[in-house]
Amino acid sequence: MTAEVATKPGFDFKRLFFMLLGIALFAIVYYCPAWPDAVDPGGQHFVLSKEAKGAIGVFLLAGTWWVFEVVPIGVTSLAIGVLQAMFFIRPPKVAFKDFMDPSVLFIFASIMIGLVFTKTGLTKRLAYKMLMVVGEKTSRIYLGVFVVTALLTHIMAHTAVAATVYPLLLAIYSLYGEGDKPTKFGKGLFIGMAFVAGAGSIVTLLGAARGAVAIGFYNQILGKDITFFELTYYMAPIGWAMVFLLWGFFMIFLKPEKDVIPGLREKARELNKQMGPLSRDEKLAAVLVGGVILVMSLRSFIPELKAIDKTSIILLSSISFFVFKILDINDLEDIPWNIILLFAGAMSIGFCLWDTGAAKWMAVNWLVLFQDSSGFVFIMSIAFFVMMMTNFIMNVAAIAISLPVALVIAPYLGVAPEVILFAALVVAGMPFLLLVGAAPNAIAYDSKQFTTGEFFMYGIPASILLMIVTGIFVKFIWPIMGMPVTLPG
Repeated sequence: MTAEVATKPGFDFKRLFFMLLGIALFAIVYYCPAWPDAVDPGGQHFVLSKEAKGAIGVFLLAGTWWVFEVVPIGVTSLAIGVLQAMFFIRPPKVAFKDFMDPSVLFIFASIMIGLVFTKTGLTKRLAYKMLMVVGEKTSRIYLGVFVVTALLTHIMAHTAVAATVYPLLLAIYSLYGEGDKPTKFGKGLFIGMAFVAGAGSIVTLLGAARGAVAIGFYNQILGKDITFFELTYYMAPIGWAMVFLLWGFFMIFLKPEKDVIPGLREKARELNKQMGPLSRDEKLAAVLVGGVILVMSLRSFIPELKAIDKTSIILLSSISFFVFKILDINDLEDIPWNIILLFAGAMSIGFCLWDTGAAKWMAVNWLVLFQDSSGFVFIMSIAFFVMMMTNFIMNVAAIAISLPVALVIAPYLGVAPEVILFAALVVAGMPFLLLVGAAPNAIAYDSKQFTTGEFFMYGIPASILLMIVTGIFVKFIWPIMGMPVTLPG
């Protein structure tokens, strides 16, 4: 009888290298001598303080650790708060308070909705119905999932959509026949959902907070307003163009191993039949979630509702699930706290870059490089900056730090302010590189179908595609639709 000897895993030098690289980047930036001021076209100086340098250092460490996943992503987020406190970048009370920002609680409540849909069986029921419609071809399953996700983001926040659709994708994937094993189909299904949730969310003001905040900010600077329907008129073509292009993208880069899942439609029909009529919990969950979605959607049209914070509205659904005994205390253990912590840390580093002035310093330095370029190049430089920044910090903040500088430079280049706003809003909605860029990215990661590094690698060509499509709309399509791109001569 031969005893099986368990082989010990070898030392992970790659992990050690990237862990030390993150620490080295922080130390170099924090301790190096003062950097030159950023100077905007009006001659205003933006000083990079020691605290601001520290914020950039934390930003680089977190980015390195997140991409290469040297520790769990939620633990990297904890390091963000710890470094701010230990190196006096921001007071601990401020740095850690961001971990419970309303946006983080909104993500928590959205995940709770997904949990309820799964527990009650609503998710499986919806998945089976969908598969009965789209059939057995994996290409059509991709398309069906993407279209449903994009449509839902027109009427509800993309975070809530991702949390609702996520368990539906788990139910669909369980019928693929590969168990929980990562596959190309699994990667495409979950990463695709995250990407498409962003593309769909730019079409209306209901898909994410960024649109309403950016328009309010734009109105404050220029005294001009952009209506709900004007935004949709310009955003619907590019949002849906990206949805269908992303479908093609995933059919090329993550083409499913199986073209067809034989007998899937019949199996879905049989499983749906076995579920029987809707249960009490399913009906109650649908009513509670539907009510919350309706109230959040009406906030854009009813001034009285606008005063009520959307986070408190969606958290009301979380409380209701326990009041009506749809969930119990044990269900709290199923919450992916790693994902919640990820976003808590993302909020903290975003506010840190903003509060210390580091974000403004970076924006001014970047945009003045293009102050003598053509109008088109300048617009695309703004889009590129917002796209990169929105992968690390709140997309609203990315727009807020770049718009004022861009709007100062724009008149000198004959560029209309509207095109700057819309181009920035398009790319701000689609952070394809890092999980912290948007909640749907992090929710998709919980499937364990892909690593943070894989997400980043697929995000590079997807981001290039986004920039190309944005450039085509800026140069050709939006002018045809009547958007002012250049100022009257």
